[in-house]
Amino acid sequence: MQNNLEEVAPGKWRRYSGEGLNAAFNDFLQIGPADSRLLQTYHDALLQGGERFSKIFYAYLQGYPATAKVLDYYKAHGGKIEHLVAKQTQHLDQLLAGDTSEESAQRMAFIGEVHYRYRIEPVWIMGAYLLYLEHLQGLIRSSPAIRDNDRDPLDKAVVKLLFRDMGLMLEGYWDAAAKALHQEQDKVVTLQEQVTSLLANIPQLLWSVDTINNHPLYVSPSAREICQMDIDMPIPCLGWTIPEDRETVKLAWRKALMGHKVEVESRVQQPDGRLRWFRRIFYPLLDKTGRVVRIDGLMEDTTEAKAMIERLHALATTDSLSGLPNRTLFNDRLTQAIAAATRSDSRQVVLMLMDLNHFKEINDTLGHPAGDQMLVMVAQRLASALRDSDTLARLGGDEFGILLPDVTDAHRTVAKVAKKLLQCFVAPFRIGDNDLYLGAAIGVVVYPEHGEDVDTLMSRADIAMYGTKNKDVGYLFYDATLDPNAQARLQLAADLRQALARNELELHYQPKIDLQSGGIEGAEALIRWRHPQHGLIQPMDFLPIAERSGLITPITDWVIDTAVRQCMRWSEHGHRVRVAVNVPGRVFHDPGLVHRIAQMLKVADAPAECLEIEIIENVLMSDIEHVSRILDRISALGVHIAIDDFGTGYSSLAYLKKLPLKTLKIDKSFVMDMAHDENDAAIVRSTIDLAHNLGYRVIAEGIENAATHHMLAELGCDAAQGFHFSHPIPSEDFSRLLALA
Repeated sequence: MQNNLEEVAPGKWRRYSGEGLNAAFNDFLQIGPADSRLLQTYHDALLQGGERFSKIFYAYLQGYPATAKVLDYYKAHGGKIEHLVAKQTQHLDQLLAGDTSEESAQRMAFIGEVHYRYRIEPVWIMGAYLLYLEHLQGLIRSSPAIRDNDRDPLDKAVVKLLFRDMGLMLEGYWDAAAKALHQEQDKVVTLQEQVTSLLANIPQLLWSVDTINNHPLYVSPSAREICQMDIDMPIPCLGWTIPEDRETVKLAWRKALMGHKVEVESRVQQPDGRLRWFRRIFYPLLDKTGRVVRIDGLMEDTTEAKAMIERLHALATTDSLSGLPNRTLFNDRLTQAIAAATRSDSRQVVLMLMDLNHFKEINDTLGHPAGDQMLVMVAQRLASALRDSDTLARLGGDEFGILLPDVTDAHRTVAKVAKKLLQCFVAPFRIGDNDLYLGAAIGVVVYPEHGEDVDTLMSRADIAMYGTKNKDVGYLFYDATLDPNAQARLQLAADLRQALARNELELHYQPKIDLQSGGIEGAEALIRWRHPQHGLIQPMDFLPIAERSGLITPITDWVIDTAVRQCMRWSEHGHRVRVAVNVPGRVFHDPGLVHRIAQMLKVADAPAECLEIEIIENVLMSDIEHVSRILDRISALGVHIAIDDFGTGYSSLAYLKKLPLKTLKIDKSFVMDMAHDENDAAIVRSTIDLAHNLGYRVIAEGIENAATHHMLAELGCDAAQGFHFSHPIPSEDFSRLLALA
């Protein structure tokens, strides 16, 4: 069967690899001059009805799916069957002319290539030639123009020519198929070379294990750089994994054999004796019955990433001047101590806040370098007076915090420790040529006697410390009489219970600015209390009261509901703004939170993407498995999730990457001074890089000047918020801001 024969017009044929075959093939088929003369003699008789035969020929082909598919494709791309009929008749004319030239051989070979290109299988080509043969033999038997004694020789000549035609076409077909096969083989070889080169040069170790026969199918060449002796084991480098971590890796492997994707980190000894951290990831492959038949593995060096995280945590939790824990780490340890004491009825926790007397005068007189030197000396003396289990921290300026965990007799312990601490100030501090004297005031609180949470204890310790200064004594326990605002706070708590019912709460919105486009990409909803007597009250002054009085859950629900409804109002005016709401830890762990969020979205007819829930870092790390389940449920609604105040807690990025987080917000304590503080700048830079590597967007809080704005943009931070762009503003003002934007 011929295809669109415009492709085989003279001069367009491609020389096929069987060139020179024609003469030998003619000789093999015993095609001679007598055959050509006989065909030329009866050319017109055999061509009789050629056009009609061509029409019947294509009608016949249209009746079989394999050939009809090719014809339908031809017609769909503008071809006409009438054109094929004409070309087929022309081909029959040339065939019956007895043309056995090299040119005709090349033409038939190219027609074979065209058939291959359109995937017409040889069986259909051979079947088409059978139709030719039957048609021509019928004419030879019945045409009165053919003499009887010429019928048999003419029949043999036609058979030879048809076999020649078909053979050359098949030669072109298989020649094209062989070339295509070689091209594909070349592509495979090239791809194999590329993959081999890639696997040889990537730092990760890759392997694949047949779990049925417990035999490695592949281990990448880079394995020998990590371990040299056990790379052919089902778990490469297991023998080089240190004994303390080996069982953890084996447990992960057993879980993978049960069909679970597993990640595990362990330390591996290098050929040069060094220890490095590696992450192994096992990817099980199951057959149709659910049986694990193969495990693909990846092993990558995480030593530098871990070191970077450790440096980040050190910068975030250590006072750079004294080397002591900072406020972040101190609060974290206080939280842990409270949790431990809660599990034991007989244990107490002592918190002491210390402020240095007369330090400001020395600092102002001798200068900051001298003041810094004195602070370091104070830190050293205080540290020598405490147990290893105690925590001494520099909280800022000349303020220190002392934590005594696991105490049984608080008053006796405090008397003993306070005496030792105050004794540190008896001897003078030698600064240059000066002997300088300092005093100290210590405020003391005890858990659970003076409070049950960090904020309350810190606040009351601060009150006790200033009471110490006023009474000119060395240390003082907290007492309600020391707090002149205690009664006012009680009244404020009573008023707060009525605030929701009286519609006194309101939301202000602070815009989040895309640092690439400069546009508004979202907003954070921040609560305010418009008190009828005291005016606008900031959240820091009433949310702790809400926490202690049990009002924090209904207030948080009100914030989420109000924010979602406001988001829909903006959407109706053509502004797509995602609103972020900070959810406190106590509310986050409420079993009904996810259901309530879903209901609020449903009632407001709001898309889940309009809401972002912000969770502070310490809440995320309180119980990672429980937190992960809650976040998965929130994320399943379509709500975005952000980690707030990042850098102030002890989160592990290895855990964070398993959570459905979208955004990481860098705490303002690192951002505000980053333009002038190298440590803060290093923390921000490392956080942005790590977050982007984990696929998170990064938002910086607390931008108060253009220098910080530009520095964040240069570091690749995605978005920012702060007073430099806008203070939190009421919804009406934010609407006008959106309209201007």
